[in-house]
Amino acid sequence: MKLKEIYEFLNQISPFELQEKWDNSGLIVGRLDDEITQIVTALDLDEQMIEQSDEGVLFVVHHPLIFGGISRLDFDSYPANLIQKLIQKNQPLIAMHTNFDQTHLNIYVAEEILGCKIVQKDDFVVYFELDEDFDDFALKVAKLLDLKMLKTVKSSQRVKRVALTTGSGCSLMRELDADCFLTGDIKYHDAMEAKSINISLIDIGHFESECFFAQILSTHLKNLGLEVIIAQSKNPFTYI
Repeated sequence: MKLKEIYEFLNQISPFELQEKWDNSGLIVGRLDDEITQIVTALDLDEQMIEQSDEGVLFVVHHPLIFGGISRLDFDSYPANLIQKLIQKNQPLIAMHTNFDQTHLNIYVAEEILGCKIVQKDDFVVYFELDEDFDDFALKVAKLLDLKMLKTVKSSQRVKRVALTTGSGCSLMRELDADCFLTGDIKYHDAMEAKSINISLIDIGHFESECFFAQILSTHLKNLGLEVIIAQSKNPFTYI
């Protein structure tokens, strides 16, 4: 199957035009005329995946290997070292990032992982309602997402309306209509701001909240009739 056909299929299930302006989803490496027989999907691309995969395999990942402009290619440094290896093995690369967040990832985590019914969806934010003690809810979230550590900001004891954005979403905090926000990469000043506007936060981790990408996408890719391999991305953090 031509890479162009796969790209068009991916664009149908999660249009690339939905991505944020700063994002770089789409074809990162390769030619649309390339012939593809096998697809590897993962949250992130790493050197081991490239080396262990066959020549000509297509990688479809969540996080783009290139975000901004590249002024030079130093093959001893990231990401140029991976780009070099992809070219040498004729392995195309497609990223589905903020477009997939909107169409699939946030919904999946809320419904399939946390078991909550979405009552509203607003671009990168999904909302659900409940009436639980904050501490009990936070511990339940930590268990369901297999969080190795639990970092929270408790602004109220009860949780009634929850907003969720996988990955890193604190820039959206002031726009929310919720009393509790689940997102990753919560920083010190995010916590201070949350206190000032009386919203509780639960840090669900960047990796932990997005590690379902490959699993979700593979269910769609199998409809193409190609071999699809789910590669297990590694969390760059370790917890002691």
